[in-house]
Amino acid sequence: MATQTQTATEHQSDAVVEQKLQKLRELYADAPEIGKAAMENGLSMLTEELAAPPRAQTAGRIGLRQGKVSELTVFLPFVEGGAKRLRGLLQLLEGNFRAADAVGTVHDMRFVFVDNDTKLLFATAYDGDFDAYIDDFATKIPNAMDLWLSNCEGYPGMRSGKAKEWIFDHQISAEAWYVNSPNLTAAETRGLERVGKAVDEFLDKIA
Repeated sequence: MATQTQTATEHQSDAVVEQKLQKLRELYADAPEIGKAAMENGLSMLTEELAAPPRAQTAGRIGLRQGKVSELTVFLPFVEGGAKRLRGLLQLLEGNFRAADAVGTVHDMRFVFVDNDTKLLFATAYDGDFDAYIDDFATKIPNAMDLWLSNCEGYPGMRSGKAKEWIFDHQISAEAWYVNSPNLTAAETRGLERVGKAVDEFLDKIA
């Protein structure tokens, strides 16, 4: 009986994958030739991807999560002179974000100036859910957040109690998102990095 149930499930899965492939062919029916060729030439990998269990989850109110890691993307309009100030600050920091290290749950951050320096695209990956993440910023690095975001229209300040809603109002969920190691937190990644370094040093000593 178990074997019959498993076989039925596999057949149903095959049917779902075939439906997805049919939908994909319909979507790309009027695509440029290079797109049509890519779909057919990459059919083997596409089939594997379409057959895999869904990885995307919700990060809380908005945004995607995979495993322990979530994404946040916001578009923020600059105030007068805001782009110049923020660009100058970021250039002076030269990639050193001790404030983000202090939060402890940040995997990465990107500050991208768009639309002729009228808007900021800020994107980050972090551990956990949206509300807890913003609370961490508010309690651990409010000054750094105010320094960055005071250059954007309507920013109320991290201590105002309104910052979370302001960020939420400007957030756009990614349509799709990939995480290489979704079950490793930022702290776990740093721990593995330290272990790897210690092992390398040990091997160097005994070599």
